[in-house]
Formats: sequence, structure tokens, C-alpha cells
Amino acid sequence: MTTGPTPLEKTDLLQATFLIPLRIESADRMRNIITSLVYLCRNFRTTIIVKEVDKESIFEKSVLPQLAQVLAADELDCITHIFEQSDEYTFHRTRIINDMVMEAETPVVVNYDSDVFLPKLSYVAAVDYIVNGWVNPDQPDAPREPIKCVYPYGYGDYQWQITADDETISEFINTNFNLECFEGKSRKWDAKYGFCQFFDREEYIRLGMENENFVSYGYEDDERYMRFNTLSQVLRHNDVIYHLEHTRTSNSWFNNPHIENNRQLWETLGVMNKEKLAEYYENVEYMNARRGQEQVSIEA
Repeated sequence: MTTGPTPLEKTDLLQATFLIPLRIESADRMRNIITSLVYLCRNFRTTIIVKEVDKESIFEKSVLPQLAQVLAADELDCITHIFEQSDEYTFHRTRIINDMVMEAETPVVVNYDSDVFLPKLSYVAAVDYIVNGWVNPDQPDAPREPIKCVYPYGYGDYQWQITADDETISEFINTNFNLECFEGKSRKWDAKYGFCQFFDREEYIRLGMENENFVSYGYEDDERYMRFNTLSQVLRHNDVIYHLEHTRTSNSWFNNPHIENNRQLWETLGVMNKEKLAEYYENVEYMNARRGQEQVSIEA
């Protein structure tokens, strides 16, 4: 990738931290994390935590040198990379995200896939909804309504699935993210509950963050949406989301060995009423440990 064009005027998202769990299992996964990080760092003043769990750090070896070619020093400083060495094949995404939630220091945290990006105004709107609340268009003079979780894309035909090669991605970056680069290489597709979500950090922790009993891939997105709609205040921002397609291993598909346990857990939690669901997350084992971790952090 070559040096980019004139730097863009950046927007402040200093109240948000993007949390990106990472394992680079293919060349397109590497390309996608580079693209997502360049997009965020070029457009926003913000904080990004990337936690990579793998046998060795491909990010440090192969991604950082490419980022250094296209990002200024202050843009690179937005990124904190955490590496956890592990020989375990299973990618425990929920646990890794929660590790980063505990590291974050901003009032807003973003559970963010390495393969997505949004229209620039969607980021700003999502953070503003959480920090300042939402104005009901039917009652513009009423007090703003509190919002604790934002899905920054619509439900249904709101996903742009992008299939692109290295040359196309380089052109996208080097033209200050001109979406015309993807003409003929993208299609509208279904969007539901995954991709990324913006949270009030304290509320995220209070209501269980990511359920660590969901391991690898499957049903955690459905359960999260149900839980926060039941126990908190969720808003959908009805704009599109761009998803860079990628090779899938069992860590990102329904053929992983944990899928049946995940399905059973979702079926159990999905029928709980509000009181039972709140009780579950007040007492679930992984959250008892996390709350202790948070208390130690505060006392330190």
C-alpha cells in the first residue's frame, strides 16, 4: 500500500473506544483489518484497542509495518495493540471483547468487527445518542431520552457486502475512501444484529457485557440484542453498514464444535422474562469474576 492523499479533517470521537478482537487467519482478514484501522484513524480522533490472540503476532509482524506506510505518527498512536499468546484453536471472542471493555477508560465502547466500516456520520450519531440522549421527532420539545446501546445500521437490507482485491482496497484508501471504487464488487444484503454496536460502558458491564458462555461463533449476536432490548434502552440508526467479505474458518461459522452448546444457551436465555434475565446476569460466574476485576482496578 502506498502513501495516501492529503489528510482528512478529523472528527472527535474521544469519548469512544473501539474494541477489535483479532485473529488473522487469511490474507483477506489481514487486508480487512488494515482497511478498517486506516478508515478509523484517518477520519477520527479516537481510541482503538486491538486484542490479538494467536500462536504468534501477525499484527505486529505484518500489519503494523503496512499501517506505518499510510498513517501519520499521531494516527498510529490511536491504536493500542494487545497480544495474548495462545495455542488454542478456538477463538473465544466474547471473552476477548470483555478483556478490552475492562481496559477501556471512555464512557462509550464499541464492539467492532475487524471487517466493517460505517458512513462517517453514523459514528458521530451513535456516540451522541449515548452521551447526550435521543430527541424524539414526535416530541421535539421533550427531554432527550437516554440511550445505552446503539445499533448503527438498519434491520434488513442495509448491509453492503464488498468483495474486493488488494488493488481495489488500495484505491479506496488512496482516494480518501471513495466508495465508487467498489462499483460492481458489492451487493446489498441482510443485516440483523452483528457487525458492531456502541454501548454506554457502565451499562454494558452492568448487564453482562458479552456472555462468555458463548464460545467461538453462533447465537451470541441474537442473545445480546434480546438482552439489551429487554433490560436497557436500545436505538437503531437506520443507515447502511459496509462489510468486507473474507475467508471463513469454523471460528466464524456454524460448523464450530461449540455451536450446539451456544444454541442451547440461546434457547434457555431467549425465553426468560425480564426478572429472570436480570437475575441470571447478576449471578453468572464470569461476571462475578469481572466485577471483582473492576473493583480491583478502581482501588488501584
